[in-house]
Amino acid sequence: MASPKPLAPLRPLPRLIFASRWLQLPLYLGLIAAQGVYVFHFWVELVHLLEAAFGSQTALQALVESAGYQANAPLTALNETLIMLVVLALIDVVMISNLLIMVIVGGYETFVSRLDLECHRDQPEWLDHVNASVLKVKLGMAIIGISSIHLLKTFINAANYDVKVLMWQTLIHITFLLSALAIAYTDRLLASTRSMKH
Repeated sequence: MASPKPLAPLRPLPRLIFASRWLQLPLYLGLIAAQGVYVFHFWVELVHLLEAAFGSQTALQALVESAGYQANAPLTALNETLIMLVVLALIDVVMISNLLIMVIVGGYETFVSRLDLECHRDQPEWLDHVNASVLKVKLGMAIIGISSIHLLKTFINAANYDVKVLMWQTLIHITFLLSALAIAYTDRLLASTRSMKH
């Protein structure tokens, strides 16, 4: 059996161009810092929710302001609508955090360098077959999920929004949905074309 042919060293210009992928590393490190900010924000909101549940008026007021909730009379205790808005805000943070992880891990693996997680028991299942196309579809689906949460928050608190705001948020959500469907359909067409060639 013949031994594999040794790879020829890259010429200086291609080597420089290929090495330029490491310029993306600070961007991914910046996203990790942004993830830390989201974790902090999540815990602040969760602590406010727990304190308000035990009767803290200061925490209740902080929740009302952060959720953009307006009631006909001043709130003296948590009500179902406010709890729902706060929980949806927490879910929103988690979904954005998931999106960040997909971009950081998937983007680094696809565009910068291998993570060599094949033998690691915690390797994400989706990372097995990640490429730019799969990453696009997954990001599109994550953005639709985040948009859905925002839209649900708006409709729960609809009395405090103008009809134009409701209409535009709905149209933007539909646009995200159609865009993700178009990306998934294009990806499927490309995959079937590739399989026919092989």
